[in-house]
Amino acid sequence: MTDTRLPGRGRTRIIAALLTAFALVIAGCSTAPINDPATSPPASDGTLRTGPQTARLTGSAVDPVAQNPIPTLPATAKSIGGDVTVTDIGRIIAIDRSGTLANIVYSLGLGDNVVARDRSTVIPEAENLPVITDNGHSVNIEAVLAADPSVVLIDEATNPPGTVAQLRSAGLPVVVFTKDRTISGTGPLIEAVAGALGVPREGEALAARTTQQITAAENQVPVDARGAKMAFLYLRGPRLQLLAGPGSGADELIAALGGVDAGTAAGLTSAFTTVNTEAMINANPAVILVMTQGADSVGGLEQVLKLPGLAQTDAGRNNRVVQMDQAEILTFGPDTGRVLNALSEAIYV
Repeated sequence: MTDTRLPGRGRTRIIAALLTAFALVIAGCSTAPINDPATSPPASDGTLRTGPQTARLTGSAVDPVAQNPIPTLPATAKSIGGDVTVTDIGRIIAIDRSGTLANIVYSLGLGDNVVARDRSTVIPEAENLPVITDNGHSVNIEAVLAADPSVVLIDEATNPPGTVAQLRSAGLPVVVFTKDRTISGTGPLIEAVAGALGVPREGEALAARTTQQITAAENQVPVDARGAKMAFLYLRGPRLQLLAGPGSGADELIAALGGVDAGTAAGLTSAFTTVNTEAMINANPAVILVMTQGADSVGGLEQVLKLPGLAQTDAGRNNRVVQMDQAEILTFGPDTGRVLNALSEAIYV
């Protein structure tokens, strides 16, 4: 399979920024232990691949639903904190920790209007644009203003604090979107971005296409394979090991893959929970999902399975660990159906 994302040192810097940004998201995670042992269902034995796997997106990074659609302006954008009037989309900047907002803009057919990017936006079409966030994904206000945008799309988790107020004080219309990224929220987010840019019909078309692709991917999961327990682990070095649970986005990802989220099944109540050896053994997933950058931080996929407690799980005994790039696996944008297909291919026989 062909990886269409950015190569070389630029990609390395982007990866570092993504890891830092994601670390901010999980900074308030729980440290509650998992006390109740849980077993993986028998269905996992004959339908899951064994051995480490890598899931990759193939084909074009962006498939626009239109080419340079003509907007209906002014548009009243639904923004966190109050509506925003958008009168000009000729120069767009989209900023969020996952690169999802920019991906949506490009997929709407408005990529030619984007004048700068954040470090999380790794689609090849944006490679040569000026970068307006640092390695920690904090917005460089001066860089944004230098790009002279006519509208800024941003999520509520953007740093540093006061960014939105500073941009608005400079006279820029800033539309603030939710920081949450989930499968169920993908369609509404696409339509919200499209509405803010005055292209609601293209938004409806993109949301419908994305939903259709997600449904098709879900239906590709073998019926007899459904119900296998899967754990999403956030890793950043051998000392930071977090198990995803309800509200993490990984729970919806796993459900769409036909699996049972191991963290939720073990009784977690937080999106991400610090886990120890006993907790991992009790969670006992049949498959472990990780970000490629997380696996790299502990020495690679083979080393993931040597982390405390993992060897004693069903996943560890069968070497079932799947990695996917952080710029893809939990971004939940127009590529979501393709992400599910790639993961299904890596997980199932």
